[in-house]
Formats: sequence, structure tokens, C-alpha cells
Amino acid sequence: MNIPKSSFPRIIIIGGGFAGIALAKKLSKQEVQVVLLDKHNYHTFQPLLYQVSTGGLEPDSIAYPIRKVLGDFPNFFFRLADVSEINTEKNKVISNIGELKYDYLVVASGSKTNYFGNTSIEANSMEMKTVPQSLNLRSLILENFEEALLTSDLNERIALMNFVIVGAGPTGVELAGALAEIKKGILPKDYPDLDTRLAQINLIQSGDKILKEMSPQASQKAEDFLEKLGVHVWKNVRVTGYDGKTVTTNSELTFDAATVVWAAGVKGAAIKGLDSDQFVSRGNRIMVNEFNQVKGLNNVFAVGDVAQMETESTPHGHPMMAQPAIQQGRLLGDNLLRMLENKPMKPFVYNDKGSMATVGRNKAVVDLPNFKFQGVFAWFVWMFVHLFFLIGFRNRMVVFINWVYNYIRFDREARLIIRPYKKNIKP
Repeated sequence: MNIPKSSFPRIIIIGGGFAGIALAKKLSKQEVQVVLLDKHNYHTFQPLLYQVSTGGLEPDSIAYPIRKVLGDFPNFFFRLADVSEINTEKNKVISNIGELKYDYLVVASGSKTNYFGNTSIEANSMEMKTVPQSLNLRSLILENFEEALLTSDLNERIALMNFVIVGAGPTGVELAGALAEIKKGILPKDYPDLDTRLAQINLIQSGDKILKEMSPQASQKAEDFLEKLGVHVWKNVRVTGYDGKTVTTNSELTFDAATVVWAAGVKGAAIKGLDSDQFVSRGNRIMVNEFNQVKGLNNVFAVGDVAQMETESTPHGHPMMAQPAIQQGRLLGDNLLRMLENKPMKPFVYNDKGSMATVGRNKAVVDLPNFKFQGVFAWFVWMFVHLFFLIGFRNRMVVFINWVYNYIRFDREARLIIRPYKKNIKP
């Protein structure tokens, strides 16, 4: 990997997500050598990926070069690499660009889509965890409308304009709301010769409430918002299969749809060498103690979505969201420095700042520890928080200007098929 030797301890961080970036920033300007490895050269602000998929934002407004985030820090090195294995006995990581030894290793590899073993859904549905996947979904949505113009078969036309979103967490709810607004305000203008009233947005949830991690008030209000937008919300329905044309469920309910987005779950992206039963727990997450130390290893840590920290107050681990990842990354930076100084480390205590989701224009729900509210004010709070956590002044300004323009004009300018996407339907 051509990393220079140093008298400072070498700390390798795998992953440039929220946790990895927070940790690297904390270690900046310290007497350590930091090597960050990621298969992308940019950090992605994942909460806004759905806006890329629906043409509200261009991908470069929610992505930021890792080298630009940390390039001014001494003793920091970034390598574009896909880590395939960790050898904890020899203290080295193995990647597609070579091997590298570490003094301390931090796994911040995040999460990936969990299909719960359903191969037909995995093969034929769309996921939305990365920028390329979001661009694929954007192209598919627009291409389906173009194809709907060409077919004379009414059933095929309806299927091309039928969207099924599986999973009613924040991602599913926000995507459903965005698609509903496209149907209402944009499709009639772009496709005046197409009966866009035939377009349907279906949101399917296996449980009895949407946004199940939020308060009952937020869940019910979000459902009300969606139904007013024309979204069909299906609760207590479990999707069992999708062959590329028809969605089957655990009931007689079926959907003919050319676009199915799987947002029903994620699992930890554990890496070979730390993916055995010795290290991973439920959801393929790496078991760590209250210091984010991988159980059984003194110099290996895991933070963020991939880390499973089970305590009396969090028996199922911390939620796989940005805030726990950022807080764990920052504290681990302090703890690594304390460890190097032979000082005791501080245990991690999650400061739950609340949760929120937007359902569309002037519609959002916010749960704070001591206050819950919904509607227009919640929508402005949601926008402010997301702008604040974006990396880079340019990105904040671009997103803000786009949102203002979209709000005034009721438009989404990024309706571009940059690279055509064709589904490879598999049985």
C-alpha cells in the first residue's frame, strides 16, 4: 500500500462513513499514524440518498471527498481499497491493493442490506445504500415511465408505473413520500400524454405500525401524511418473493410492479476474520464491550453500524443510525489516546438526541427526548439538522439552494438518465 514507516503507532480505520470520519478527525494532529481504507474515495451522507434516487439532488451534493475532509492533517493517509480479510494473529489487513500491518485496528465498515435469505428478492429488487445504487434506482424509475409511453398493453403500463417499497422505516417512508410528490406535481408535466393517475406507490410493513422506532404519535401522523399524498400503506403484510414482475406476500395480496425497493432491514458488514460466531452476534454485527473493543482482542475495535454493544440499558445494541456512529467514533478517538498514555478508557454512553423523518413538502415528524411535534415546524427542523450534518460548506449551500428552488417551483431538476440501468431478472 506504500504507507511510510513511522515511529508513531499505526491506527488503521476500515470505512469512511460517519463513525470512521468522526474517529479520524478526533485523531488528527495527534502523535499517531492514521490510515483510512475505503472502497470509495468519498463520504456519503446516506440520509439523503433517497433524494438522489428521486431526482431532488445530484449525488455530488451529498458526497464529499475523503482526502478533502482529512487531507490537511499530518500523518494521515487514505487508500482506495476493498478490505477482504483481517488477520488478527498477525495484526494485518488484506485488501485488493495489498496487505498492511497495524498496531490498532478500527472496523467501521457500516451495514449492508439484509434480505433475510430471500434470494429472489435479492436478485430482482433494488437497494439504496450507496450513491451508485441510488443512481441506478433513479434511472430505472425514469426509464419505466419512458417504457410506459411505448406499450399498448394496459396491464404492462400499470406495472411499469407501480412502485412497491418494502419496509416502512425512515428510508421507506421518506422514499414513498418523495415518489408521491413526483406523481402529483411532476409526472403530469413531464408526461402529458400518459395517464399518470395510474401510477401507484405501495408501502409495505410487516409489523402493525410504520416508523416502529418512533413514538406512536409520530407513526400515526406519518401514516396520515402518506395517505393524504395517495400512498397505499399496507401493514401486517410480509413480502415473501419477487420474480421481477410480481410481488408475493404471506396473504393473497400480490402486486404487479416493475420497481421494488427493499428497505426492510440491514445487517452489519462484518469482514472475513471477524465474521465467525466467535465475534459476531445478531444481525451480523461484531460484538464489542463498552469501550468498542472487540471481545477477546485488545487492539481491535469496531464502531458504528457494524458494532453490537449490548448493555443492561441496550440489550439489543444501539440503533444503526448516524448519531450512535458519530458519538462512538469521537469517544474511541479519545480512548485510543488514553490507551496510548496508559490511562483508563471511558465507557460509551449513548446520548439519544431524538429521531425524525420527513414525509414530503411541509410534512415531517420529530421525536425529541422531551418533546414531540409534527407538521411544518418539524419539516423545517428536519431540514436544518440535515444541512448542519452535511460535510462541506459547498454541499450545504447546494442542497439548501436546491431545496429552496424545489419548494418554490415544486420541481426536481435532476431527472436525468445519466447511465441507463437495465434489470437482469433472475428466476
